[in-house]
Amino acid sequence: MSEHISKAFEAELTQLGGLIDSIGSLALRQIEAVLDAAEGKDHAGLALVIAREPEADRLEHVIDRLVIRIMALRQPMAIDLRQVLSSFKVAIELERVCDHAKDMAERFEAAAGIGAAQLGAMVALGRRGAAMLRDAISAYRKGDAALAKDVRQRDRALDEAYTALFRDVLASMNEDVRRVSAGTQLLFMARDIERIGDLATDVAEMACYLVLGEPVEDDRPKADRTKSIGLPAAG
Repeated sequence: MSEHISKAFEAELTQLGGLIDSIGSLALRQIEAVLDAAEGKDHAGLALVIAREPEADRLEHVIDRLVIRIMALRQPMAIDLRQVLSSFKVAIELERVCDHAKDMAERFEAAAGIGAAQLGAMVALGRRGAAMLRDAISAYRKGDAALAKDVRQRDRALDEAYTALFRDVLASMNEDVRRVSAGTQLLFMARDIERIGDLATDVAEMACYLVLGEPVEDDRPKADRTKSIGLPAAG
């Protein structure tokens, strides 16, 4: 590889890293803005979350085009190849985080009638998911496999908290039909958070792949039991 091509390739890898930083920062801002609104700090932020979502799509498309260009022109190998391939995957996952944040923002007003305790539990669940995402992005940026593995292990605790919230909200809806509408919206929002945790775990696994050179092969710990929870039988 000539010196000119080498410098151009290095510049493209730097550009790719900057784009991943941008979409990662956007994903974190989006989920945190929704959670802030849920805590009553910034209801106007919900409209901003919805308005910003197309920026995630744009960044993903820019990353896609750059990855295709690098693969076609540079034929990267070893760590460079892993950076390019993992960036493609991470961009997809972070754009999906933004989709879930937008979905939560759109549902929030309809969930406004839910009880304060359950709303607080949803926010706490969201903060846990946001922390996982923040650490997963940091692990990817810094090449920190230990932090990435820690994020991966935390997905089980997020699933357990999600299952507990799901059970509690379902029971309250069964007790009082007036809670059904808001409770249903809250369940969808909690599901968005559970999926964000899964996407953060995917980013963490990409960090492990980038650093260690091989995919994570063992099954990730899961504890989502919501599929087996039903309404109590009528008495």
